[in-house]
Amino acid sequence: MPPLPAPGPLPLPRLSRRLLLASGTALAGASLLTGCSDDSDAASRRRAKAEATAAQKLSRGAARDSADLTARYDATLAAHPGLDATLRPLCAQVTRHREAFDAAGRGATGSPSPDASSAAPGRAAGAAATSASPGPTVASDQKTALRDLATAEKKLADHRARVLVDAPGELARLLASVAAAGAAHAYVLGAAAK
Repeated sequence: MPPLPAPGPLPLPRLSRRLLLASGTALAGASLLTGCSDDSDAASRRRAKAEATAAQKLSRGAARDSADLTARYDATLAAHPGLDATLRPLCAQVTRHREAFDAAGRGATGSPSPDASSAAPGRAAGAAATSASPGPTVASDQKTALRDLATAEKKLADHRARVLVDAPGELARLLASVAAAGAAHAYVLGAAAK
């Protein structure tokens, strides 16, 4: 059998205008999809940043609210030292709540957040700040002071229960937990006022 001839160059197909237009359109579509993907990623990053900023703002507000409540406990203790056994454990929990919200605020954006006293100048942040600024007014009657404190706890617990629906997962759980603790504090204080 004779050897086969070596293959020569293959003739190039003639490209029609339709084929060129179709391939150009496909390339343009692919670049648009890539652009959409980049835009989608950028939008996702912007949305995540906005959510983190909102969570940090919510955490800082919750920390300030807890600091204000701590100041109210401190003022009540100063006015009625005989309530120490009842109020001191509740005040310690409220202080831990503030610390938890401060930590959540730092974790929301990964950047350090100022503590409650520097985040809101003029607002009390515990015993040290109450001496620098006028503290909450406390009733001279012990039972009324307890009822006022119970009302403050209940009001803040209700507020936290309302705002937790807009909070991201972990912060929503923290708000729910602290709201439940606040409701329990209000119950204990109300019972002590009877």
